[in-house]
Amino acid sequence: MAENQENESANEVAAASETKTSRANRSTKVGTVASDKMTKTVVVRVDRLVRHRKYRRYVRRTSNFMAHDELGATVGDKVRIVETRPLSARKRWRVIEIVQKAAK
Repeated sequence: MAENQENESANEVAAASETKTSRANRSTKVGTVASDKMTKTVVVRVDRLVRHRKYRRYVRRTSNFMAHDELGATVGDKVRIVETRPLSARKRWRVIEIVQKAAK
């Protein structure tokens, strides 16, 4: 009887821990919309500063990410994108927030 109660409580703890654990941390980036010519897709340019190994100066590196856009971001908007499952051949990011609208 005591063993059954221990097994049941252990199963409840295991079930509770499974429900508490969420998916892994998704990578987020902030960038500027470079193109919005596709339907529900924007190209986001993300700039980062990398220190040059030899000259010890900071060099700007840019990366372009294709992101799914349900919010209607336009060129020049600063947006936050989050990593997601593959949505198409080249689209693995999703726009979650428009941080700053572009000046018109």
